[in-house]
Amino acid sequence: MSVLKCILRDGFWPRYCLEDIRWLSEDGIDYVAFPTVCFCDIPLSRIQEHVGFYGNFGVGMTKDWALRNGLNPILYVSGNNPLQKQLCALNEHANKLNDTEAVMAAKTTMRFILAHCKPAEGHMIVGGKPAEKEFYQESEWRYVPISEFISPYLKSEKFEDMEKLENENKKTKEHCALRITPQDIKYIFVKSDSDIPEVVNFIQVELDQFPSSDLKVLVSRVTSLESINNDL
Repeated sequence: MSVLKCILRDGFWPRYCLEDIRWLSEDGIDYVAFPTVCFCDIPLSRIQEHVGFYGNFGVGMTKDWALRNGLNPILYVSGNNPLQKQLCALNEHANKLNDTEAVMAAKTTMRFILAHCKPAEGHMIVGGKPAEKEFYQESEWRYVPISEFISPYLKSEKFEDMEKLENENKKTKEHCALRITPQDIKYIFVKSDSDIPEVVNFIQVELDQFPSSDLKVLVSRVTSLESINNDL
């Protein structure tokens, strides 16, 4: 609930997420963290399987808002196929450049592309334990900010240093947060009907900088997963 309220008040905050890039076969680098906000483009009929992994509260945004803010569907890479091989080759070409600055520029561009790639299937950590996941079922879109004020990626050792990670995440919050208005929101999901009054009260009190007509519409878009599950 607290995260949902923060999103409604402050927007979406890109944070560094550790990605498994072993499929790229880059020597010495198994994981890289990219600053991202992730969304799933799935119908309401599939919402239950999604919240089983990610939690019982959420916000559904309009597609127009996503496009205006530079979100993009990610590229799912399925196993050892020609696309995977060409991405590996592109990475190798960057490593072979003679000019150091050119190598760094090429690697930065390559890693921005990688931030929009994901294995079609793999493992993710849920509750501290690895779980099998068919990622392509999520129809994921991502916001990956580009800014001179933030690091385009973090190596795993820096990501695992909590103090350094916190400092890097503060930079993305300051410079790259995605702002939202009530008109950008299609749905607000809460776990049960009993959670709805708290969210409605929050909207009326904390979002009073917006027109009251917009807030009335936003309140009407609050629904519970409990109700959705019963209806479906």
